[in-house]
Amino acid sequence: MGGGTGLSALLAGLKPFAAGGAPGSIPVDITAIVTVTDDGGSSGRLRREFDVLPPGDIRNCMVALSEDSALLARLFQYRFQAGRGLKGHSFGNLFLMALTHVMGDFPDAVKASSEVLKIAGRIYPATAANVALEARLENGARVVGETCISRSRERITRVHLVPRRAKPLPAALAAIADADVITLGPGSLFTSVIPNLLVEGIPDAIRRSPAVKAYFVNLMWQPGETTEFRASDHVRAIHQHAGGRLLDYAVVNIRAMTSAAKKRYAREAALPVENDVDQLFRMKLKVIPERLAQITEIVRHDPAATAAVVVRLAQEGRRRREECR
Repeated sequence: MGGGTGLSALLAGLKPFAAGGAPGSIPVDITAIVTVTDDGGSSGRLRREFDVLPPGDIRNCMVALSEDSALLARLFQYRFQAGRGLKGHSFGNLFLMALTHVMGDFPDAVKASSEVLKIAGRIYPATAANVALEARLENGARVVGETCISRSRERITRVHLVPRRAKPLPAALAAIADADVITLGPGSLFTSVIPNLLVEGIPDAIRRSPAVKAYFVNLMWQPGETTEFRASDHVRAIHQHAGGRLLDYAVVNIRAMTSAAKKRYAREAALPVENDVDQLFRMKLKVIPERLAQITEIVRHDPAATAAVVVRLAQEGRRRREECR
């Protein structure tokens, strides 16, 4: 569960396990539940002009799981560089928008597009409702819209959906009930991970599921959103928005950041997230420390290393489920 680039990167890492299984492993069955609050870029323009759900995050997830990662994936990611009304749009976003109008339903359009790309799994929007994200900031201000929230440099105290009540897809609830492992993240805490938990019924469905529940803690502060957040602060925010305890595991990175990466991020007022493991233990979470950071010009979760942790947790969840029978 998530959104943004973090979820699509994880799905790309999991795809080899789904395509007949990676060497020495059993095949996995993947379902992605994706947030639908994006209002920036091409997705935001399509939302405003055509009254459709934002297709961008779902498009990225479909491409990450597509069987043909060459031609069709490149086509769906193609972004028009010129043309009145076309410039800045990606072909995949336009395809999803058009298919939504043809089929009359965004989830059906996602399903049909997934079949075109022959994806290794299933993808569901967290809700079919056209919702926006609103944040309450530490200074008392309220900001509406994921883009404006991400630009804010004030600390976030709470987020909620507008309108408040949004129904989940029954298929998404069924996937949660059937899961061996449910992962939150990696991704922006308040704009990619938590919005899924604001959809009516999803937190309770996660609690009822016998699956292992794990959160992949962010690697770096996100200026404004999570400045000075430790690992435990991320978990606390998730539990607060989910209406109570939700997680079994916190997965933290222990790969040291290079001095060059630290300097680059410090210029943006971002530092590595502190793994306050003792506090996580006091919150009754198990902690998995792994070398997860992929450090280039930007710091991201390594897709292969992250996926390997997910598969191990899925195997634990399967054993747990079998023991309960």
